[in-house]
Amino acid sequence: MSTTLDERDVRIIFAIAEQETDNTEVIHEQTGIPKSTVHYRLQSLKEEGVITNELYELDLEKVGLGITIISEIWAEFGEGYHERVGEQLADIEGVNQVYFTMGDTDFVVIGRLTSRDMVEDLVDDYESIDEIRRTSSKFVISTIKTNTGIGTLRDYSQQSLLDFHQLSADGE
Repeated sequence: MSTTLDERDVRIIFAIAEQETDNTEVIHEQTGIPKSTVHYRLQSLKEEGVITNELYELDLEKVGLGITIISEIWAEFGEGYHERVGEQLADIEGVNQVYFTMGDTDFVVIGRLTSRDMVEDLVDDYESIDEIRRTSSKFVISTIKTNTGIGTLRDYSQQSLLDFHQLSADGE
């Protein structure tokens, strides 16, 4: 379990998610935490790897990535195959997420693509990986909900993160 976050850190990252900015003035207004403390905490969160970069969320359709494909992948079992095949899947253009899973399916892959031609290329790329035995891909007809980056925190209560880090809302 991570112990790098405290109550102020949780309040700061939720303010970033809610306000969609890392501006210290805006975070100060949202949280009541002094601007200098916000600045210091943001630097610390970056140095500790809690905040890994300066990502902003995108409207993927407006960018041109309007086709989402969800693929189930079955691969030939062998020592270290999940790492080997997983890395090969992750290297395919358009693949955004790769999950090694339990159960009948070895991998679940999510890709966001520009066109049906790119979908065809994706399937060809799957087939070029020797250990892959079978795939089943689905077109997403419409996206009901998707979050990337820090905005994902909008799906959770601050209390959930505070509980995980064994913190209370009053900082004790």
